[in-house]
Amino acid sequence: MPNKVITFGEIMLRLAPPGFLRIAQAQTFDIEFGGGEANVAVSLAGFGERAAFVTRLPNNDLGDKCIGVLRMHNVDTSEIARGGERIGIYFLEAGAAQRGSKVIYDRANSSAATIQRGMVDWDKVFAGADWFHWTGITPAISASAAEVCLEAAQAARKAGVTISCDLNYRAKLWKWGKPAGEVMQELVSLADVAIGNEEDAEKVFGIKAPETDVTKGQVSADHYRYVTGELARRFPNLKHIAITLRGSISASHNTWSGVLWSQGSFFEGLSFDIVPIVDRVGGGDSFAAGLIYGLRHYDSPQDALNFAICASCLKHSILGDFNYVSLDEVKKLMKGDASGRVAR
Repeated sequence: MPNKVITFGEIMLRLAPPGFLRIAQAQTFDIEFGGGEANVAVSLAGFGERAAFVTRLPNNDLGDKCIGVLRMHNVDTSEIARGGERIGIYFLEAGAAQRGSKVIYDRANSSAATIQRGMVDWDKVFAGADWFHWTGITPAISASAAEVCLEAAQAARKAGVTISCDLNYRAKLWKWGKPAGEVMQELVSLADVAIGNEEDAEKVFGIKAPETDVTKGQVSADHYRYVTGELARRFPNLKHIAITLRGSISASHNTWSGVLWSQGSFFEGLSFDIVPIVDRVGGGDSFAAGLIYGLRHYDSPQDALNFAICASCLKHSILGDFNYVSLDEVKKLMKGDASGRVAR
């Protein structure tokens, strides 16, 4: 039986000053790799799933190193296309207390941004696969990336593969012409599962949760019943809709939870108070990976949601884009052990 998860998008070189230094203070940068869909693939591989990541990388040492890192995490890289001029880069300045984190993108004309239809054999990619995941970051980076994302989703639908999407709105990226809502409408109409944060549905489709102010930490789970209901009405193909609920008290202190609409029923998940935050980048991706795993392995939507929340809660304690947590650690937190006591 097919049992492989395919993810598609751009992976970038992440450059960040050590610790909580500002870019203006930096003399060196720590090197990591990361990107929404790659982060999901790494998380799923860590949970024991067969996961493959598809992208386009330059045929140089940086492209080789990136592939080596993915392989080290047991991610299948066999269908990565090679070509183009450069790998995308992002600079991260980690925030603390009342100073927020900052991201600077340097990804224009990257190998992934210049990908074209026909460069990936999607029929081959989806042979033996049963799940496909993409995020709204991919169609945002360029018109051609949006076309290839649609090409992939159409091939996945033709192959009978379950499709999940993370809306992942990035205002800094939607610059190539068409608005996010117009492009995403067609793409989301092909999906079975949609995931977003507190504001994605509003930024992409104009669907806002009532009486909500994320900058003041006011994110009531029940208010997102309206958001999931409106998304379900607009996209009747969707079987599951999940929203992460982050209350941003400060850059170092967030509340964390989520909700799930599943085939007409609404579920509220566990809630955590996360302080101090080590690294929140990749938190949404770890939730998406957790939800994919949960929907694949739990009969109960409530358990699937709680698994996703716990996996992503733990990610906030880990430096880098990737979520280095085990199934046992997630399940321990699901059972209520949030003490953080030393395991001896």
